[in-house]
Amino acid sequence: MKLAQIEKRPPRVPRPPPKASGGAPAGSADKVHRAPELVEFYQSLMKREAKKDTSSLISSSSNVSDARSNMIGEIENKSSFLLAVKADVEAQGDFVMSLAAEVRAASFTNIEDLVAFVNWLDEELSFLVDERAVLKHFDWPEGKVDALREAAFEYQDLMKLEKQVSSFVDDPKLPCEAALKKMYSLLEKVEQSVYALLRTRDMAISRCKEFGIPVDWLLDSGVVGKIKLSSVQLARKYMKRVASELDALSGPEKEPNREFILLQGVRFAFRVHQFAGGFDAESMKAFEELRGRVSGQTEDNKQEP
Repeated sequence: MKLAQIEKRPPRVPRPPPKASGGAPAGSADKVHRAPELVEFYQSLMKREAKKDTSSLISSSSNVSDARSNMIGEIENKSSFLLAVKADVEAQGDFVMSLAAEVRAASFTNIEDLVAFVNWLDEELSFLVDERAVLKHFDWPEGKVDALREAAFEYQDLMKLEKQVSSFVDDPKLPCEAALKKMYSLLEKVEQSVYALLRTRDMAISRCKEFGIPVDWLLDSGVVGKIKLSSVQLARKYMKRVASELDALSGPEKEPNREFILLQGVRFAFRVHQFAGGFDAESMKAFEELRGRVSGQTEDNKQEP
């Protein structure tokens, strides 16, 4: 069996890493759109492949020639891949070590600068035929790279969530039940994400400090605080929708419906209040309007014979 020759690619010269932004605020708009789900899927596949037994098990078949042909094809493909990896290891050593030096020297005071650096690093590493297979042959700062990527992905996910909540618009064309359900689902998503972060925040902060990664975005005064404030705005929209529906439900026969939807509004408001640690002035005003309707409803019931 004769394997195809793998032509070595010329050594790559890395582009310079992005310059620091000069202290841009953590909440500034991110113009780089990455797909962390793609990276996570790739990494999960790589981990799964690494655990597989490398031996090929070929089941008995009446067509022995087909099985033999498939086995030879797999060996050729694997050998070609290994040759391509070897070629990169031999030709791209200076390139890899240059990137490693940039990673070791990298230090950030702004999380946005870190995100830009990770984007740059990932783009440079994509030149390699297989990042994991090539880098294991070098003294690569894997721990720091993993920490940088985790921080960048977590920050971008949180910012994406904050934008989703803050930009939410209650569609008046939607029926009330569907609209309230939509807002409730969004709140659940917010709570799950924030509580998951809070459970591991101390450990994440310690890891970030170890590798010179900014931690201000992890604090309540950072992205978490922005998300909580956005949830308060969501509560205001929820209460306004409830108030609008209450106004539309008139007559004694609608009283059970009014009571039910009013209870929904108060429960949602309380849940957000506990999650966010309070309300702003506009949300308090919306809450007072709901509470006023409760008082008005009680007075009406007292006047009934």
